[in-house]
Amino acid sequence: MGMKNLGMLLFLYLVTPTTFVAADQTLIQKTCRSTLYYALCMSSLKSDPTSLTADTKGLAAIMASIGAANATATSTYLSSQLPTSANNNNNKNNSNRTKLIRQCSEKYAFAAEALRASLKDLAEETYDYAYMHVAAAADYANVCRNGFKVFPTVAYPATLRRREEGLKRICRVVLGILDLLGW
Repeated sequence: MGMKNLGMLLFLYLVTPTTFVAADQTLIQKTCRSTLYYALCMSSLKSDPTSLTADTKGLAAIMASIGAANATATSTYLSSQLPTSANNNNNKNNSNRTKLIRQCSEKYAFAAEALRASLKDLAEETYDYAYMHVAAAADYANVCRNGFKVFPTVAYPATLRRREEGLKRICRVVLGILDLLGW
């Protein structure tokens, strides 16, 4: 083979990384198939360009980061729903609702903290702790919902129900990916 042909092959190899991308897409698809929510997993990982170069542990970290952002956004949303002193009448139902919304905001903040802790656990390859933190994050959403059962006259907001389900699904995806790490 002449130098010209060798140079052309080297050039083609350097400018055609499609085999690497295809392999990474395959890893993402295989990983997502091991979770309960394939479509959520795929769309979430496709939204992050670093997923194309991530290994399984990296894919778990990306999903945990998405979960932390989701929980933080929910906590912030709930805080914005708290009445100001100007529009807070002293009716007992409103007082209970305010208390529940405040508690839920705190629970979602704790969920975000737990998911950030799972990122540290992933980095340290302590997958059992990562699993525990992700499961705890999902459970914080349950604690919020269960608080509304104590005050049956205060309705559990539909928006919060959707956010709860979203966070729990993200956590289930992370747990499914963690199961692949063989801890």
